[in-house]
Amino acid sequence: MSVSAEVFGKFNIEKDYTPPVHHKKPEEIAAIKKRMSNNFMFSSLNPKDSKAILDAIVSVKKAPGEVVIKQGDDGDNFYLVESGELNCSKLINPDDKEETFLKTYVQGESFGELALLYNAPRAATIIAKTDAELWSLERGTFNSIIK
Repeated sequence: MSVSAEVFGKFNIEKDYTPPVHHKKPEEIAAIKKRMSNNFMFSSLNPKDSKAILDAIVSVKKAPGEVVIKQGDDGDNFYLVESGELNCSKLINPDDKEETFLKTYVQGESFGELALLYNAPRAATIIAKTDAELWSLERGTFNSIIK
């Protein structure tokens, strides 16, 4: 198995990107800022880029048993856990019949960046163990600002 990144050049020209803006309540802004301040992915952003991330990120709610990401799918979003618990598991070998449990994600943790950073399929499946609230950042904004 190999991993590759997006290449920009004659056949794939990088275009200017304008991140989306989603209105948020003051308490949502405070919650997102708190999650961002505790996450290394956002530690080196300038104020302009931090604001763009804050504007672009959206709330996603998942019920117990709901799939957030599935192993092998294309990466479309990066997630920050605001509340709840999510189980991460994967098929280690192609002939495995059952997934191997890897970890439980909890408040303040994040996931989904590897598929976005390396333009690779999702490496694991993440399913809500409890009611969960996540902050979701779509691929375009992630790639134009964080990557």
